[in-house]
Amino acid sequence: MALARLTLASGRSVVLAELRLSSTYGELPEGYPCRPVNEVRIQGLLRSAAHAYPTAPLHLVPPPREYPDQYAGAHGPVEILPAVACVGAFRSTALDPSHDPVLYRSRLTVVWFQSTTFVPSGCDAEEALRDVAWDELAQDHALQDPPLTPGRR
Repeated sequence: MALARLTLASGRSVVLAELRLSSTYGELPEGYPCRPVNEVRIQGLLRSAAHAYPTAPLHLVPPPREYPDQYAGAHGPVEILPAVACVGAFRSTALDPSHDPVLYRSRLTVVWFQSTTFVPSGCDAEEALRDVAWDELAQDHALQDPPLTPGRR
């Protein structure tokens, strides 16, 4: 059963099969949110997603960044990402029309940031998430090995 269904801007329907949420700055050591800290956080999420879903292609939705009028420290200006870091495992119908629709699906792991802990759903997902170029980024996979032909083991 899917956590949610999203309709991408392309019109493709995708299923959110698994979602991991974490606080963007929950483990922020001493200091402040700035570009170097954010890049470390993003790279850590990408590594974690690649480890959790090693056979699926991975895509980062470029996060929106805010630059409040605050004092710039030793690492540059304050740069704030949305509060919630998300890693989602998405599935859809096969990309290749020659693949059996019963035995094949397409998949893509997506990393993105959002301001709330709400599960994205329908057409209400953030625009950047709905703009994912599924046909270029996702990959088909077989759900199971094809059945053995008689006499084969």
